[in-house]
Amino acid sequence: MRAGRLRLIPALAIATLLFSLGGLSTASAQGEAEGQDPVRFATYNASLNRATQGGLLADLSTPNDVQARNVAEVIQRTRPDVLLINEFDFYEDGLAVDLFQENYLSISQGGAEAIEYPYRMAFPSNTGLLSGFDLNQNGFTATLADLGTFAYADDSWGFGQFPGQFAFAVFSMYPIVEDEVRTFQNFLWQDMPGALLPTDPATGDSFYSEEILDQFPLSSKNHVDVPVDIGGTTVHFLVSHPTPPVFDGPEDRNGTRNHDEIRFWADYVGPGKSRGSYIYDDDGGQVGLQPGSLFIIAGDQNSDPFDGDSIPGSAQLLTEHPLVNSKVTPASEGGVDRAAAQPGNETHLGDPANDTADFSEPPFGPGNLRADYVLPSKTLQIRDAGVFWPADDDSLSRLTGTGIFGDPVPTSDHRLVWVDVTHGTFPRD
Repeated sequence: MRAGRLRLIPALAIATLLFSLGGLSTASAQGEAEGQDPVRFATYNASLNRATQGGLLADLSTPNDVQARNVAEVIQRTRPDVLLINEFDFYEDGLAVDLFQENYLSISQGGAEAIEYPYRMAFPSNTGLLSGFDLNQNGFTATLADLGTFAYADDSWGFGQFPGQFAFAVFSMYPIVEDEVRTFQNFLWQDMPGALLPTDPATGDSFYSEEILDQFPLSSKNHVDVPVDIGGTTVHFLVSHPTPPVFDGPEDRNGTRNHDEIRFWADYVGPGKSRGSYIYDDDGGQVGLQPGSLFIIAGDQNSDPFDGDSIPGSAQLLTEHPLVNSKVTPASEGGVDRAAAQPGNETHLGDPANDTADFSEPPFGPGNLRADYVLPSKTLQIRDAGVFWPADDDSLSRLTGTGIFGDPVPTSDHRLVWVDVTHGTFPRD
């Protein structure tokens, strides 16, 4: 496997799932009445990336980094069973995920109960892997001498000022089936049938040369199928972090890549064997997910169904997929409060209760958007769902901040999104 070292800790007793502040929803209560123990899956773009190589290791090597402590408290208060953390710098030896567990998650933060994840896995990323080409066509081709600069990042296969910046990691209370993890870091963009490869609008020619496309990966970070064993039942945790659909030119090279990175999982899960038959993984395995498999698609997709700058319909490739359960949309009170308090959001079409990211308001940014998703297969029942975005008058709003320009960001510009699911084969009380 190309994935980072799987760190196992001696088996720990898994405590009964703690529910979010505010009590059980009606659906959750019904699930308990049926004797079913819900499993909470979550995604969190936690901004645990740093500007310099080694910066995250330095910050996590002691329990004193304020932002990491706040991020850990959010996790402790929402208590996911299986968690994807986007924007978590990658280190080959898995040391960063171990340090975050030992120095932050294992220690009570802000009065919240510590949380232990026996199974943790970090994944390599295309970010900061220098291409050797002038990818942005600005007349300058970055070299290793430019490491740590925007020029280096923009000529890398995924935007990153050093290898592994903005990567992601998975933390789980349930065993990860290590031998069956599939990574798709090297899948070529041009190998996707009907790919939206960018063109020069002035000439209609391909924006990238054949030489570049012969090496250009679809994934700006990675796409990973992480099988999780829940009492003998496998749930495929399908995790990724598509590139933002901005920071490009009229060719829309990032917008088209964002669309196709989202489309990858839509094709991977089916329906039918033929839809994902073109897919191959980094170990040479062919074809997408086996029909009938349980799955959860999770990650910062950098695409809102109604607002923002992504190609229209990109998010709907997942939210309206025939095999995805979209009956419950995670929501919060804080998203509504912040949208009302920040001028520019009133023009949005989407419900602010479903927002998951607090971006700068126009003209400096797109405003608040729904960018982060946890989408179960239809064969999983949703018992509850939410976005950790406390209302303005909630004391825990100190963990999300005001989103006003100039105010320090206590955690991230994204919010943790969670979904509780059950299945007839999951463990029961």
